[in-house]
Amino acid sequence: MDSRARRLDGALTLAFVAFALLPWYGIEGGLWSLRWLGAWPLSPDAAPGLLQIGLRSALWLVPLAALLAAAVALRFVPPGERRGRWLTAVGGIGLAFLVSEGLAIGYGGWNWSGWESLFGALDDGQPPFGLGAFALALAFLLFLSFGLAERGRLRGDAFVLSAIALVVALVTAFVLYPLASLFAGAFQAIDGSFDATSFLANIQDPSIWSLACLTGAGSCGLAWRTVTLAICTGLGTTILGLAFALVATRTAFPFKRLLRLLTILPIITPPFVIGLALILLFGRSGVVTQGILTLTGLDGGRWLYGLPGIWIAQMLSFTPIAFMVLIGVMEGISPAMEEAAQTMRANRWRTFWTVTFPLMRPGLANAFLVGFIESMADFGNPLVLGGSHGVLSTEIFFAVVGAQNDPARAAVLALVLLGFTLSAFFLQRLWLRGRSYTTVTGKGDSGRHAPLDRRLRAVVVTVVSVWVLFTLTVYAMIIAGSFVRTLGLDNTLTLDHYAKAFSVSAGDAGLLWTGVAWDSFWTTMEIALIAAPLTALVGLLSAYLLVRQHFAGREALEFVLMLSFAIPGTVIGVSYVLAFNLPPIEMTGTALILVICFVFRNMPVGVRGGIAAMSQLDRSLDEASLTLGANSFTTLRRVVLPLLKPAIVAALVYSFVRSITSISAVIFLVSAQYNMATSYIVGLTENGEYGVAIAYSTVLIVVMICVIALFQLAVGKRTLRRETRNAAPAAAAPTTAATLSQETPA
Repeated sequence: MDSRARRLDGALTLAFVAFALLPWYGIEGGLWSLRWLGAWPLSPDAAPGLLQIGLRSALWLVPLAALLAAAVALRFVPPGERRGRWLTAVGGIGLAFLVSEGLAIGYGGWNWSGWESLFGALDDGQPPFGLGAFALALAFLLFLSFGLAERGRLRGDAFVLSAIALVVALVTAFVLYPLASLFAGAFQAIDGSFDATSFLANIQDPSIWSLACLTGAGSCGLAWRTVTLAICTGLGTTILGLAFALVATRTAFPFKRLLRLLTILPIITPPFVIGLALILLFGRSGVVTQGILTLTGLDGGRWLYGLPGIWIAQMLSFTPIAFMVLIGVMEGISPAMEEAAQTMRANRWRTFWTVTFPLMRPGLANAFLVGFIESMADFGNPLVLGGSHGVLSTEIFFAVVGAQNDPARAAVLALVLLGFTLSAFFLQRLWLRGRSYTTVTGKGDSGRHAPLDRRLRAVVVTVVSVWVLFTLTVYAMIIAGSFVRTLGLDNTLTLDHYAKAFSVSAGDAGLLWTGVAWDSFWTTMEIALIAAPLTALVGLLSAYLLVRQHFAGREALEFVLMLSFAIPGTVIGVSYVLAFNLPPIEMTGTALILVICFVFRNMPVGVRGGIAAMSQLDRSLDEASLTLGANSFTTLRRVVLPLLKPAIVAALVYSFVRSITSISAVIFLVSAQYNMATSYIVGLTENGEYGVAIAYSTVLIVVMICVIALFQLAVGKRTLRRETRNAAPAAAAPTTAATLSQETPA
């Protein structure tokens, strides 16, 4: 039996199990509860698809049975071009039909009124798809891929074709479909019916677009407040990040390690904790405010609660990210370019502005884009510091969970937010298109970077020093706030906040996790540890396909994969609620929707890291493996992946950290059973329990540092080592062999 027969037998077995054995529809209480086994297979709630045809009069499943019968018949047709065409047709038609009937039929029957007039009314509808339906969709996907392989597409490589099909299906289901649902939700009334008037009323709402602030007649609308804040944050973080990068690479600043530490801390800090620290400093009862009141009698007022406070918090949160973007660009500029300018008698100031600065355009554009999008998507800081000056992200939240309960308004606001971020994304790409910034070539380059002009050096060192001191003060307030009763009012040292959150007691049944934070803590750890490897897997597999394979639509796939980066978390949260709250896929309130959200929210980092790392690997490594008889899957597993350990670690760490610190997306997706740490801390903040909230956040920071170290140990390091063999006498030249070795933890 050849490999084509074996893989088709496997797909047919999967299809049989999916349609004849597994529950076709979702199980109440979850599949893993196993309570459904008592009613299987004759209960309509747990029956497989084959029996649902009779039990539920689900005649819409009959075409699926016919397609499976056709696939079984094709097993006895000799492999080749002819069978490949039919397998491709069966897989494609099966997927299209499964998606169409899932979208067309809901709980109460037809979802689209036009279908009822064509096919007549249904006696019963259908619940959301279950494991059986998803397994059958995978089987159809394999039929499609195997058919294309037998037709000779991509050299007949079934693994590569299956991987492309799987990635496209996942991105369509969990990126494009939610965005389509968001667009459709903007045109729906409260009862779910089509209503274009609601879209027009919401999009023309003066509270979104008002420019009254320019005439002094009132405040500006949500959109302009959000965009103004995002532009200020983008410019501010880019300028500060540039100052940090210049100090780290062009000066003899004595505390460069401290700068590196400050790039890590905000990334592993929950996004609203900095806002809490600013309240402890500059709030009505803050340390600075009360100190000024005591010394001068001046009341600080409520200046912190509004756009100024949000901007300061976002500058503290996102400047390190801009620094990480820009320092790589600064280190990548060839010293030869600067030396050439100085050879032509340009002074340091002119060298910087005419040579160094123009070569930094890609980094500056990326740093601004990151700051702009992060500001637009920021939810925690505006929620804590916004006061009456809301932004789009917070207004979307209140439209969904507040007294308004207006999903259509939330969808319209999310579309406005998405429009701004995508516009910035496209403008950045347009600005950099067609320009070359290459300075590092294959030629040797032992030059040194030109030092900064004396005046510029004094400015950037002063700015960075002040900002470092301010940042350290903010983090000192975070730590201090967790160890005193009420910072600024009652500075008595205490461990009560930690005890309330993480107390443990001994009982007859063993240890009892009595702290109020334990439930959300364990849920967060479980979901983050599940999402991290899945994110790395999907991201690196996508990178492998984009770098190592050439197929139609590759550039479009890369764009869609990176689209998640430009979509604010608030938009993702709302789109997931609208997409997965009803059949055919219903996941709201479950842990699964949180895992999927994190995987596809954080996937672009894994993709870009994988592309960068894989681009450094010579294709001859793959070709040598294939020449020796290995298939693409074995080559990927045995040759490529071991050389991608840095990219794997980066994807694991980033996904794990973002899964714990994310708030803008998960605030819409958490439930009483699956509550994440960030949403729980927001609840503590809203109740005024700042000490417990900061104590919880401090514990999260420590845990993240420990888990990051464990990820590094588990994956190990890639080592490219050159060993020297001295087989000849000492007078002879040594024979050198380049040896590739892998370093794994003991």
